[in-house]
Amino acid sequence: MKALLAAALLAGAAIAAAPPGAPPVNDAAITGAGFPATLADYGFFADGAAQRPAAGVTPYRLQTPLWSDGAEKLRFAYVPKGAQARAQGAGLLDFPVGSALIKSFKLGDKLVETRVLLHRADGWVALPYQWNADQTEARLVLGGARLPLTAPGGQAISYAIPNKNQCKECHAVDGAVTPIGPKAWNLSAEWLAGFARSGRLDAVPTVARRVPLWEDRDKAPVAMAARGYLEANCAHCHNPRGAASNSGLYLGWDVTDPVQLGVGKRPVAAGRGAGNLEFDVVPGDPAHSILAYRMASLEGGVAMPEVGRSVVDSAGQAVVERWIREMKR
Repeated sequence: MKALLAAALLAGAAIAAAPPGAPPVNDAAITGAGFPATLADYGFFADGAAQRPAAGVTPYRLQTPLWSDGAEKLRFAYVPKGAQARAQGAGLLDFPVGSALIKSFKLGDKLVETRVLLHRADGWVALPYQWNADQTEARLVLGGARLPLTAPGGQAISYAIPNKNQCKECHAVDGAVTPIGPKAWNLSAEWLAGFARSGRLDAVPTVARRVPLWEDRDKAPVAMAARGYLEANCAHCHNPRGAASNSGLYLGWDVTDPVQLGVGKRPVAAGRGAGNLEFDVVPGDPAHSILAYRMASLEGGVAMPEVGRSVVDSAGQAVVERWIREMKR
């Protein structure tokens, strides 16, 4: 599966080739009022179990992705025929009505769930689909689910598939469900160029400063690697229009104010989550920085991010702590 996805990505967002006679993507399932009962109802995949996309469904990856208990994630974008996504500077691509973003989660050699974001006339809708044990079908689970699974590090976890309403906890911008991943600064220049060549993007956006590739984080300046991690894992809530807007802690890639990034900033409403520490970020001292303290916790009401993880991301923790440690006092 990894080889298949890598080949598609290296092809520069080439249009996936479906088998002869394969049905097209079901546009009515995306834009209609109902909630399709199975993932197959959309026609996003020529082979769902193999995650082989249908024609017109484009695989993509983020430079630095959101971490979710170490799950492998397979991402795909669909733009309806005759329509185009629009570049909006270096930020979020603007996908037209009828588009869909698809993200599958895999632990070990098993698909666990696939989440879809559907752009309908009245806004975006987020829906979760759970794969069965035989990997033959993924069915809608509006109420979410809890599954006893094993993380890649060997930890036994209670894996949470979010319910339909919980998706909004991360995807809310001004209270409305919105995509959070496909921002030009967190996509490769090659992929963006390929997506434009395919006719699905109106122009290749100019990106002056791109989030580093996570696998190459040790080759990048530590500030960029850490900021890229915070962009992917925290900024969807920690921004002026997100769920944590009242915190005053804004962790987006485009933030330049050190105080907004937490440097020398006292918490606004962290309560016991602050761990009796005084500042979000203390230059040179991750042990006394609330940001690092909350990332290292799994305790309810303390742990950050609040959802989507059952174990600590040691690699992410290490790069953020190193960034703080190397800050000039």
